[in-house]
Amino acid sequence: MNSDRTRTVARALRMPGAKELLRQYACGPVQFAGTNDALYERHLMFDNVVDPMAIGPRERYEAIARSVRDILSQRWLRTEHTYRRENPKRVYYLSLEFLIGRSLANNVMNLLCDPVVERLIEDKGLDWLGVLEQEPDAGLGNGGLGRLAACFLDSMAAMQIPAMGYGLRYEYGIFRQSIRDGWQNEQPDHWLRRPDPWEVARPQEQVEVRLGCSFEVRGGTFGAIPGQPSVLLGIPYDRPVVGFGGKTINTLRLWAAAAPEAFDFHEFSAGDFVGALAERLSAETLTRVLYPDDSTNMGQGLRFVQEYFLVACSLADLVRRFRQSNSDWRTLPDKVAIQLNDTHPSLAVSELMRILLDEARLGWDEAWDLTRQTLAYTNHTLLPEALEKWPLRWFELLIPRHLDIILEINRRLIEDVRARFPGDEGKVERVSLVEEGEGRKIRMANLAIVGSHSTNGVAAIHSGLLRTMTVRDLADLFAERFNNKTNGVTPRRWLRLANPALAGIITEAIGDRWITDLADLEKLKPLADDKSFREAIYKAKHSAKSHFAEWLRLTSGVSVDPALIFDSQVKRIHEYKRQLLNALRVVVLYNRLREDPDLEMTPRTFFFAGKAAPAYHLAKLIIKFLNNLAGTIDGDPVVRGRLKVVFLPEYCVSLAERLIPATDVSNQISTAGFEASGTSNMKFMMNGALTLGTRDGATIEMAEAAGEDNFFLFGLTAEQVADSRGWYNPHWHYDNEPETRAALDLISSDHVSRYEPGVFGPLRDVLLTHGDHYRHLADLADYLAADRRLLELYADPDAWARKVILNIAASGRFSSDRTIAEYAAEIWDAKPCPVQ
Repeated sequence: MNSDRTRTVARALRMPGAKELLRQYACGPVQFAGTNDALYERHLMFDNVVDPMAIGPRERYEAIARSVRDILSQRWLRTEHTYRRENPKRVYYLSLEFLIGRSLANNVMNLLCDPVVERLIEDKGLDWLGVLEQEPDAGLGNGGLGRLAACFLDSMAAMQIPAMGYGLRYEYGIFRQSIRDGWQNEQPDHWLRRPDPWEVARPQEQVEVRLGCSFEVRGGTFGAIPGQPSVLLGIPYDRPVVGFGGKTINTLRLWAAAAPEAFDFHEFSAGDFVGALAERLSAETLTRVLYPDDSTNMGQGLRFVQEYFLVACSLADLVRRFRQSNSDWRTLPDKVAIQLNDTHPSLAVSELMRILLDEARLGWDEAWDLTRQTLAYTNHTLLPEALEKWPLRWFELLIPRHLDIILEINRRLIEDVRARFPGDEGKVERVSLVEEGEGRKIRMANLAIVGSHSTNGVAAIHSGLLRTMTVRDLADLFAERFNNKTNGVTPRRWLRLANPALAGIITEAIGDRWITDLADLEKLKPLADDKSFREAIYKAKHSAKSHFAEWLRLTSGVSVDPALIFDSQVKRIHEYKRQLLNALRVVVLYNRLREDPDLEMTPRTFFFAGKAAPAYHLAKLIIKFLNNLAGTIDGDPVVRGRLKVVFLPEYCVSLAERLIPATDVSNQISTAGFEASGTSNMKFMMNGALTLGTRDGATIEMAEAAGEDNFFLFGLTAEQVADSRGWYNPHWHYDNEPETRAALDLISSDHVSRYEPGVFGPLRDVLLTHGDHYRHLADLADYLAADRRLLELYADPDAWARKVILNIAASGRFSSDRTIAEYAAEIWDAKPCPVQ
């Protein structure tokens, strides 16, 4: 165990013996007896019962996946048995999203059974990459929130922390994105169309969820019947979360909704076939789709019920586990830590209070104390519209007991605030759990903060702004509860699995301890001055680019030159993330070449990827603009081969695993003060991309770790953005910056929308007429200047490679293992429990 690892993790866990425990999980593969191709042959023949000549790649994938699950099953059971026997404090991570990606290759890697699988592939003459392609990305998440949850589960299992993830088993993902005439086209993402070999149904552990109303079919749509209670069933499906080395295998439990009865037999017999199925249809609709369109009242209501269903099922389950080994309710905070991943599970505050008051029969004060000690809340946004507020009438209709509890919590809160700050009714209004007005609403972030013992942000700047701006009054009341936990990503998936060429070079240079102690990458720093190592890093990057280019050609027919700079921005499409600013940069470069075809300019390819929410029309228009811009540039002989824009549809974990290792330049250009943290920025850094970015989110800490001279930072700071709100005028940039004016004029001239005149008028309007809220024009010139500095560096391959190595060496701080160690020590008081 190296000294950096011992200092970092043992200090964070604050426990004796941390060094030895960490050595145990980093010490190599678990030995599995009798593992051979017999498992594969058995599953191939008996699971599908098809003629051997009819067996296809999907059947082969399922047979290998089930064989791997067989290998891990005994350890999975032993993990749960150990937890029951040792009765440690357990962490329960509640999240509406878990963006886990594909599981087969990740599980094989974490089990360290690569040699077994490689031998099977060779003996059977299988196409391993073709087998992997048969597994769909699990449709359980949409963006960084869900991917962070997946990384955290990986780290908790690797660090042998007793933990369980709770989420919903969506039958369909958010949507499958394709591009039609440049526009985003949304199609169903039925990722569970074929059997999922990783999940295990546990119907014997189903949970009843009671609602204050029932549902019926009215004119082809569902309607609520107030005052007529109903029951939903939560059916658990478990997935293994394999810790590195296979020593601990935790569980991700996903809930599917079902009705107590399949249908009403009497209505069916009477001929009302649709009405007979109403209860079943309304139940199954609940977990049908991830993030229903929230532009309608019905969509918002479904989201609200989804959140309550997640909370009710999960708390019933974890309380059952607690009560199996503990008879005294007062020990709940000693044995249970519940982490709320954003506001979505905030109803856990009222649900846990309901359990303690109505089922445990505790008094209010004791129940409230236990609730606060058990719950902790992670905030992921500074955007007011993302801090959920639900209509009070929905609580009255669906969960009236919860409304009673929330209003009593609020009454006591307001009473305390008035006593501490007499006459300050403004503060009372701001901290209240109830937002008054024409339609009264419950503020879910306020509920989570008041009802938990910890509220953390996910980057230093985000945590600071959360305390001083977003919920300042609550932070003043409960200052001791606020803290920061900068996000991290798992190096197992995002370096060892995604980038084997780079991972191999690193291991050859410094050994493999970095896999479980990413801080070990600091040992690479002296190698930045080693010419042979710089050459090896360059070759690894070129290999990743070549593999990506070949994959892109085979899957989409798009050809890109791996010799060009790969410049990427991949994330959810949103105005504050500023894909439009990146597009303006490309337009300026395009205009320069149109004006001077002989201009020297380093050729490069700009990659964009991400989904826009179905109701977010401006975000969808940005996608349309990017695709039209790509077509315009491809069709212009003056710039063809010098600039290329590629929009990659259906952005997902599997696509990221290919593109991130291949990227030279990572764009992290959100308006300062708006991005909570970011995690793609960390993945790009870890994989040797240099960052072109603003001082926002975790990018600030990344630049501090590597040194700002190894980053390309630009733009307004968060303070400057806030200070400019009263006087900022985007027209100044249009009037005084010729390249800015030319870029906007090109957009409004229909040059990139020849057959759809005026279609991009709203983009110009948002930048000029509507005040450029996200400061695109304010940062454009500085963005271009930073871009120029980056190209000057790229012209010197040795200097470029040196900064790449220094970035990789500094990325160790951004491992999710470090983040989880801080959660465990400072919020959960959870310790490793080695599986025996």
